[in-house]
Parts: sequence; C-alpha cells; structure tokens
Amino acid sequence: MPLGKEEFLTTKELASLLRVKERKVYELASNGQVPCTRAMGKLLFPRDAVERWLNDNASGFDATLPRTLPNVFLGSHDPLLDWALRESQCGLATFFDGSLDGLDRFENRGGVATGLHVYNAADKTWNIGPVRARFQQSPVVLTQWVWRERGLILRPDLKGKVTGLADVKKRKLVPRQREAGSQRLLEQLLDDEGIALADLNLERVARTETEAVIAVYEGAADVAFGLESLARQYRLPFVPMMRERFDLLVDRWSWFEEPLQAFLEFCRTDEFRKRVGDHPGYDAEGMGRILFNGAP
Repeated sequence: MPLGKEEFLTTKELASLLRVKERKVYELASNGQVPCTRAMGKLLFPRDAVERWLNDNASGFDATLPRTLPNVFLGSHDPLLDWALRESQCGLATFFDGSLDGLDRFENRGGVATGLHVYNAADKTWNIGPVRARFQQSPVVLTQWVWRERGLILRPDLKGKVTGLADVKKRKLVPRQREAGSQRLLEQLLDDEGIALADLNLERVARTETEAVIAVYEGAADVAFGLESLARQYRLPFVPMMRERFDLLVDRWSWFEEPLQAFLEFCRTDEFRKRVGDHPGYDAEGMGRILFNGAP
C-alpha cells in the first residue's frame, strides 16, 4: 500500500518543528544526522524515524512518552470555531468547557489543540502569559486566530436602560462556568467597578456562548456577558465592552497531521472569510501569526 503524505515531513515542516532555518535541516541531512530519504530530488523525513531520533537525543524529560494524542479540540466555545471545525470536515471531535479547562486538559494530553481567550489585566495582553508559564519547555505553538467583540447582551426592552456594568446589579445575569475565559474577564471588570459578584442576581450557569445568549433570548435572564456576533444573530441589543483575542494553542507534532491541516487550510478559504465578514463582531486580521513557540 502506498505511503500517505502524513507519514513524511517536508524540509519546511521539519525546520518549523525544530525551530531552525531550512538550510540547517539540509545540513543535518547531508551529514547524516537526521533520518531522511530522497524521492524525485526532494528530501523527505519519515515521521516515525524523526520521532525516534528526537527521543534518542532527548534529556531532562520522559522521552518514551507517546506522541499520539486524541483527535479532540479543547478549550473555549466559539460559534465560529465550532462551525469551521464541522465545515472543514477535518474529523476533530470537540470538548469545549472553557479556556482554563482547555489549558488543563491540553497539558494532560487530552487533545491536539485548545482555544483560549485569557486576559492579563496587569499588562493588557491575551493568552501569552499563561501559555508561557505552563508550556515553556513543551512542543507547542500559540497562533492568533480571530478578534471578537464582547459586551452586554440585553433583553430587547432593556435597550438604553443598561449602558454598563453598574446597571447590571439590578438585573438577572446569566454567568458562565469558573473555567470560562469570559467569566474570568467579567469578574475582573466587575472588580474594577467595585462590584462584588455576590451582589449580583445570578441565574443558572451557561456552559457555552450560545447557551448564554439563549437564556436572554428566552427571557430566563436579563443580561449576558457575551459575543456581539450572537447578539446580532438573535437580534438582541448589545453594549460593547471589550475587544478580545481568541487564540489557538496547538501541539506542534499534531500541527502537521491531516486533521489540523484540513482545519487550518479551511480557515484560509474564501468561504471562511465570507463567514467572518457576514458576522459582525469578528475580525480575522492577523490570523496565523505565531505568538509563542515552546521548546522542541
């Protein structure tokens, strides 16, 4: 049976994996220092042999740890991400239960990638701090995905009556789970306003962005701290409060596997770009920019 393309790395892919220039890969190959084969004048690097080569040269960690991870996308729920994973037909399953939950599960090798939007109020940055703190010595890549507008989603009759967090104290608010990046951000903003979470009239926890907006749409809550795109979809008033960056933390080996490649390729299509343009509150500027690269 012919070998599939997923069984080999190209020179460019291996250079990215090792965080070196392509000329260094050519040098390693010419000196016989890295397993390779040549077909039609092109260098190819057998994935299994490269993994063994890396393990043989590893120190300071358990080099026998298996590389295979579950084909699961973890982390924060985002409607656009959910749609893109399905439409790309990449075959990745999902387990969305919040940015912080995703980081924990990803660290415990529970999936190939995780989505997150974790805000650091001290320096007004997104995601890089917690990723660097936990994955400095891990083969991971943090890549920028989309910007999102987040704010207060209101019942239609509250338009003009709720203009900020100070007005939320009198209303029924639908919270998110503690592991959600949006809940962490909301609590930071409330603290800045001198408002205690215990003083709010909280409804039942919504575990996804969609559940939160539906609670307002159906009248179970007055306010949700949610996404502009969903507010527009459900024709509900929206008070903007924060432009947040939603990033993807990816296992570097899994990056080159077919499921993630199919997803990433779909995100570069006109169909994806049109979807972004048709949904106010999303901005794909800077998509694909590498924000952090862990150790090989």
